[in-house]
Amino acid sequence: MTTVAERARLWTGRHLRTTIGVFALAFMIAFEYLAVAAVMPDVATALDGLALYAVAFSAPMAVAIIGYTVAGPWIDERGPRGAINLGVAVFSLGLLIAGLAPTMLVFLLGRAVQGFGSGVVGVALYVVVAQAYPQAMRARAFTVLTGAWVLPALLGPVVAASIADSLGWRWVFLAVPVVAVAAWALIHDAPSRARGGRGARRRLGWAIAAAGGVLLVSVAGQRDFALWPLVLVVAGGVVLVAGPRLLPRGAWRAARGLPSVIGTRGLIGAAFAAAEAYVPLLLTLDRGLSLTQAGWVLTVGAVVWFVGSWLAANLRLLHDEIVRVRLGTVLLAIGVAGFASTALGGIPLAVPVLAWGIAGLGIGMAYTTLSVLTLAAAPEGEEGRASSALQLNDSLVQALVLALGSVVFAGFAETRPATGAVVLVIAASAIAFVSLAPSARLRP
Repeated sequence: MTTVAERARLWTGRHLRTTIGVFALAFMIAFEYLAVAAVMPDVATALDGLALYAVAFSAPMAVAIIGYTVAGPWIDERGPRGAINLGVAVFSLGLLIAGLAPTMLVFLLGRAVQGFGSGVVGVALYVVVAQAYPQAMRARAFTVLTGAWVLPALLGPVVAASIADSLGWRWVFLAVPVVAVAAWALIHDAPSRARGGRGARRRLGWAIAAAGGVLLVSVAGQRDFALWPLVLVVAGGVVLVAGPRLLPRGAWRAARGLPSVIGTRGLIGAAFAAAEAYVPLLLTLDRGLSLTQAGWVLTVGAVVWFVGSWLAANLRLLHDEIVRVRLGTVLLAIGVAGFASTALGGIPLAVPVLAWGIAGLGIGMAYTTLSVLTLAAAPEGEEGRASSALQLNDSLVQALVLALGSVVFAGFAETRPATGAVVLVIAASAIAFVSLAPSARLRP
């Protein structure tokens, strides 16, 4: 547990600039991630690119895999400072390309460039936490990162929509580089220790293959063309072959220690994302809520996620990290299953909303703790590789689960969309329960 003095140091003294910089960089990436969803209808209309709508979301996620792969060994060899410089510059370049794009294809190029930059920055931020803060403070530092996602969840879509209405959608992209430079200036002087060692350039080919597989899985999951089943099977096979070669040995078979930490977080992250995708749909179809009202339910989940993260870092009863992960996982599974009660008309709306809050509380407790355990389990000098593998696995597993879910949902979409959504929410709860298996092997 952290002492009062350690808590004070997070926001004062030598840690102040680093803490603000970490928050600002994470906030920048989170805002852009959430803001794009609000303005994409305008973008697709203006650039005549509705057919490529889904690719605007899957492209940055796929290219981020390459960013994760490149950043891990590079940071371990040279420290995180250079990676932050590159990541912020590339992310800002992607924003400028997207904001100035004359066509949808150029816009997608900008989104892909953003994805690479965000992948590099994401790994670098984890290593900054490892190097700038003592181990007892890391859980609270990761709570800062979680908080950086909550504020955009509350304000991002509204602010983005307001900017698009008053200035045009392009300024949602063109204004963010200013924030990026300010955040970079704050974190530029954070501790940056280089360790030396040998790079892993041969992994780049597998990363490119995995990124291509993720992109094609996402596209095929839309079921918009005749050969989508073949593309889905081939692309999924590519991800299953390439993915394990980018992760610590045993990450997908629950080997003890760091592999199980990575595997557990991938599963619980996929469970939450797979359920969250259908929360607005169920609330609007079965309960007659507006999209805005359904969005506030998503906001409840984001806020309670932060609460769970804060409790994990500060509540004495939760000092055992393994207990926090397993308790959080159980709460996530129960909460997601409880949200499926939305489809039962006799159940008050407060019940599924409360259930979604429980799911957010659970993943907040478990997700942050698994980030801390990753740094603790990483071999000395390999925090970059471990953080890279953690975030890379999150992207791979979530992409596969969401794509498979979209294929299942498409079978219900025309006749029984609410039934399809319920089936997938229950499946997401099952994934959360499955993640209890690798969570039993977290200790080295």
